[in-house]
Amino acid sequence: MADPKGFMTTPRQDWARRPVEERVRDWDEVYVPGALLPIINKQADRCMDCGIPFCHDACPLGNLIPEWNDLVSRDDWRAAADRLHATNNFPEFTGRLCPAPCEAGCVLAINQPAVTIKNVEVAIADRAWELGFAPPRPPDRLSGRTVAVIGSGPTGLAAAQQLTRAGHTVAVFEKDDRLGGLMRYGIPEFKMEKRHLERRIAQMQAEGTKFRTSTTVGRDIGAAELRSRYDAVVIATGATAWRELDVPGRELTGIHQAMEYLPLANRVCEGDLEVSPMSAAGKHVVIVGGGDTGADCLGTAVREGAASVTQLDIYAQPGAERDEDAEPWPTYPKIYRLSAAHEEAGALRTAPAADADARLFAASTLRFTGDAEGQVRSLHLVEVDAERRPVSGTGRTLPADLVLLALGFSGPDRADGLVDQLGLAMEPRGTISRDAGFATSAPGVFAAGDAARGQSLIVWAIAEGRAVAAAVDRHLTGSSRLPAPIGPYDRPMTV
Repeated sequence: MADPKGFMTTPRQDWARRPVEERVRDWDEVYVPGALLPIINKQADRCMDCGIPFCHDACPLGNLIPEWNDLVSRDDWRAAADRLHATNNFPEFTGRLCPAPCEAGCVLAINQPAVTIKNVEVAIADRAWELGFAPPRPPDRLSGRTVAVIGSGPTGLAAAQQLTRAGHTVAVFEKDDRLGGLMRYGIPEFKMEKRHLERRIAQMQAEGTKFRTSTTVGRDIGAAELRSRYDAVVIATGATAWRELDVPGRELTGIHQAMEYLPLANRVCEGDLEVSPMSAAGKHVVIVGGGDTGADCLGTAVREGAASVTQLDIYAQPGAERDEDAEPWPTYPKIYRLSAAHEEAGALRTAPAADADARLFAASTLRFTGDAEGQVRSLHLVEVDAERRPVSGTGRTLPADLVLLALGFSGPDRADGLVDQLGLAMEPRGTISRDAGFATSAPGVFAAGDAARGQSLIVWAIAEGRAVAAAVDRHLTGSSRLPAPIGPYDRPMTV
């Protein structure tokens, strides 16, 4: 603990965002470049080096947070990078994309603003690359065993890197033309510039991991054939079967899933397209769904120049403070949070129908109506109570030329044939069934990440990748020294 009084003398200071008017005109990350490093030592000083650090339990990776906070406060960036990478393969991803359950579990958060753990993490990660503290780590010797990893999202990449470093020959199969899964085509550039992803993939290639893009297992290559060619297979395809909205008018033109819309905007940033064919420019946009994916659609539509953007959340607006009775510390509370996209929408008044930040809470979609050509023009909604029952007399209509459905995902998409070709047992909720060792019902086939856990956070995805790598290593060699931070049945801390 570098400064025993740091948590009393230093107030919380977050990484500053660029002015709204500036950042909505580009696709760069929203934060002020270079503004984090001057403040981060003092912010790390706020860590109390607790005897029982609940931030460890709140983070499924088991990040050694007090240790690297202390090292950052002392400007020991090399040691901090070593401690951070000891538990997290991709801290530059989590430091930008994770909602930081570790901060909800920070002991200081009992009665003060939590330590800026997420900001310290991303500062270490970026500093490590800048100073050359994240070199490739190829194995000393090869095991002679081969592993196929299906999917290159955070789970697949983490599993592949761990297994490659353990000495196995690993090939990652990705159905898209570029690597990264949802990090590539689901996460907008303004949340994480793809240069961070490219840098990590280059590191993995230097370590010996092989990548096969534009290859759908089950279609371009049979799942059984793949299994016969490798000693083990890891399924890390994610949960890509999106949830539908079954209301009248759903068939109208102009109503799309969020994951049909977001990849096109990312392809514009990649240079594949000049303009997205689903661009929100000049349109009245309504986003159905109050989660992070909906917020990503919101920020994207604002940058595309939408005439208006409104986001519907079926839940009531949460309070600004934790409800200690319903969600006591150190659980992750449902409180009112203002993402960068909501800050932008609020400042620009993109949703005249909403009180602030473009969101309408406790709102349920009743139906869509369109024009004579079958193009959606209006969304009809009603307010609902805590049990989602319509409240009489609260119906209203919003103009809607583009509707984006951001209702989450139920499990892996089975259209490619992977699940059926391997004869995998499935859970009733649509995810792949597995045992306590991450093994599926097919011999030598393992499942990890959202495909088996269900829709979750990036930090859980990486933890699953690390854990399944240990399970596969044990399967191939009889034992493993790889860390396994979680089990397949572990869940976040909740009441």
